[in-house]
Amino acid sequence: MTVTLAGAGAALPERVLGNNDFLHLDTSDEWIVQRTGIRERRRLAEDASLAELAARACGRALSDAGIAPGDIRQVVVATSTADRISPGMAVEIATRLGIDQPAAFDVSAGCSGFMYALDHAIAVIESGRADHVLVCGAEALSRVTDHTDRNTAVLLGDGAGAVVVSKADGGLRPAFALGSDGTRIDLLYVGQDRLLRMRGREIFESAVDLMAGHTELVLGQCGLRPEDLDLFVAHQANARIVHAVRRRLGVSADRVFLNVDKVANTSSASIPLALAHANEQRLLDPGAVLGLAAFGAGLSWGAGIITWKSPAAGR
Repeated sequence: MTVTLAGAGAALPERVLGNNDFLHLDTSDEWIVQRTGIRERRRLAEDASLAELAARACGRALSDAGIAPGDIRQVVVATSTADRISPGMAVEIATRLGIDQPAAFDVSAGCSGFMYALDHAIAVIESGRADHVLVCGAEALSRVTDHTDRNTAVLLGDGAGAVVVSKADGGLRPAFALGSDGTRIDLLYVGQDRLLRMRGREIFESAVDLMAGHTELVLGQCGLRPEDLDLFVAHQANARIVHAVRRRLGVSADRVFLNVDKVANTSSASIPLALAHANEQRLLDPGAVLGLAAFGAGLSWGAGIITWKSPAAGR
């Protein structure tokens, strides 16, 4: 028995902000695209529910996986921008989906949150305590954006993505490596003012080192080489960061998925959104070997290897 990603789903707010919507910050479309690769991002209405958006993504993931809500025993949601301080969004999402009395909780680890939640889901399935776990990343970063700061306002978007994690018989066993370094909290954080602060240049260097280094680590644990990856999906913070990581690893550009141009940095929603969009574009075949990597506030980071829709997925 091993573990696979059995399906994925995405949901985005309707409102689209293009780069020209930020000209008042003394910037331009050319400046933003050249430095980040971002062309547009989505914005959740101030009175809208992030849990409702996340539930849509989760419902689509269940449908894609062919898994009924009643088969889900745990719901784990990665977010730093929930609708309420307590309870976590996972409880509301489960109720919206008709999942009866599951274990349901939120994880807060910044942009690495989805990787932490996914690692937990894999461990639960490997332990035999569940056959299927629903994992979601959902963020309304507009709630913590300093809309007067050119260096961060243009980077951030809202959205939700989800995956169904399921048991499989045989095949590649997932490998994950997570970590954090509290001595570098000041590089990226949301303070008491509820606004995101970032030191971009130092973050860039750390992100490339951490994601590349830990991807190499988990590849080694699986006995794989970078060229064995069918698709590499990194946290969509910045196109330059993702390309720097793939060059460090030696992964060809055609095996790297990018949607940062359409959604910007959606923090913990980034990787599941990318997986769902890659699936919609028919870039994922059953049994595909995926490399995943993220970094975020804390500093925190994670990298992992897992298969997509293993043909022997337990249902």
